[in-house]
Amino acid sequence: MKMRMKIVAGLGLLAAVAAAGTTASRAEDTLEKLKAQGYATIGIANEPPFSEVKPDGTLTGAAPDVAKAVMAKLGVPEVRYQIVDYGAMIPGLQAGRFDFIAAGLYINPKRCESISFSEPDVCGSEAFAVETGNPLGLKTYEDIAKAGITMATCGGCAEYDYAKKAGVSEANIVVAPDPQSGLKMLQSGRVKVYALGGPVIHELLTKAKDPKLEIVNPVLGIPPSCAGAGFRKDDEAFRKAYDEALKELKGTDAFPPLVDSYGFSSVVAKEATREQLCTASN
Repeated sequence: MKMRMKIVAGLGLLAAVAAAGTTASRAEDTLEKLKAQGYATIGIANEPPFSEVKPDGTLTGAAPDVAKAVMAKLGVPEVRYQIVDYGAMIPGLQAGRFDFIAAGLYINPKRCESISFSEPDVCGSEAFAVETGNPLGLKTYEDIAKAGITMATCGGCAEYDYAKKAGVSEANIVVAPDPQSGLKMLQSGRVKVYALGGPVIHELLTKAKDPKLEIVNPVLGIPPSCAGAGFRKDDEAFRKAYDEALKELKGTDAFPPLVDSYGFSSVVAKEATREQLCTASN
């Protein structure tokens, strides 16, 4: 009986080791597969300046630009894309629709439970687009809640969670399918405020050239937010290799232009850490 128990225990240990080895091998194989095929596919939201696809199909934006530079360092010369809503990014990644996320997806504790993030690469503040003069005096999400007004933001975005946490009624949060739609909602009077990342609001209003609208930046009470590339949990070896290349990139003069040119802060991106953001209380 004792011999049988030892055999069973030994087989169990071998199975555990084999399973661990399979997971590690699968993770390592992801990067090797990408090197062999010569390209990686990323999930993006097509929300400038985080990510954008130009009319001619050119992929740009702060997050993809960083991803392209990092993947080049890892020996993958081409980056392709799949456009998905922010709310569908993590399920899409887990379903294997793309190799990793490079869309300016903010790092927060809830998302860290589902996927593995790289170290921060794109950091910026929150902002509101409001009527010129900001007649309602909106400076915080709590101001929106107290005023009982309707706001717009994107589905699955951090701004949606900020609003709910501040007490904004779910009935007063309108989901805009894309940045331009949100701006049109504000211009038509359907909503009183449009909440998104500062660089996005800045770019929208710059292009719109609408004298009836202005930006409130930063939104008070919300610390700067940082995004990172997102990976499947079993792609830990790939994520670690990505982090090493990202660290190397951050130490060069090539990194600041990749993010600062879009209105983000390379300084904050270098100072912030994944650990801080994955354990933050907000």
